[in-house]
Amino acid sequence: MKPDELPRPAASPGRVLSPLLPAWQRPLAVVAHPDDETFGLGAIISQMAAAGASVHILCYAHGEASTLNENHTDLLRQREHELRQAGAALGAVGVTLLGYRDGGLAAQALPKLAAHATALATPHRADGLLAFDDTGITGHPDHKAATTAAVQAGAALGLPLLGWALPAAIASRLRVETGQPFTGRPPGNLDFGVPVDRARQRKAAWLHASQISPGAVLWRRLELQGDTEHLRWLLPPRTLLKPARDDAPASPDHAVASGTSSQIPP
Repeated sequence: MKPDELPRPAASPGRVLSPLLPAWQRPLAVVAHPDDETFGLGAIISQMAAAGASVHILCYAHGEASTLNENHTDLLRQREHELRQAGAALGAVGVTLLGYRDGGLAAQALPKLAAHATALATPHRADGLLAFDDTGITGHPDHKAATTAAVQAGAALGLPLLGWALPAAIASRLRVETGQPFTGRPPGNLDFGVPVDRARQRKAAWLHASQISPGAVLWRRLELQGDTEHLRWLLPPRTLLKPARDDAPASPDHAVASGTSSQIPP
């Protein structure tokens, strides 16, 4: 099942973005490479962890094919070390790194990739999934494959899935400034605009020593994003798929904002 085949709330250019993250207690973040968990999902993971969630990270590939190697090291081993250090700095309770070839995820059978996420989400008792938007953010085939696998796993398990996304205006600016193929979403395709503290994300980014430098594109992207992260439902909670009732709550039962949790009465 692909993200564009799934029912979701109707998009509207005037949609009010929620500033509150779901208060999942055991989210599973599904990413393709070491540093995706930090450069992309870092502020969300750290905010959920600060609110008391037990976040686990599933990463498919070691990232050994990266064209960056700032410290001229053995990337196969170094990037695993960086991933585990950065995950801990973000507050994740665990990291699972698989052995897929960097750049080869799109060639793998989707059910096989999805089975890894399902196999980890089940004992972890995950109550929600995090991934990149299905654009892959930069269009990277590995990013898209990891997200599609997460969607299939989430659909099989009945779990909601949030995709980290860039607003179209920021992606456009980054394309012009960097020449890299960033892809964003218009306001009507975004569901969350969450205020975040990027301190842990920035600390974790520097732990990816083989991939980061003072002139890295990441810093410009974070500057343009400011203190807000945007996400969209790739698999909405089931309550959002039901017809609205006059007596039904307008939002999920639990929410997290700026590292604190609140419960909305039923």
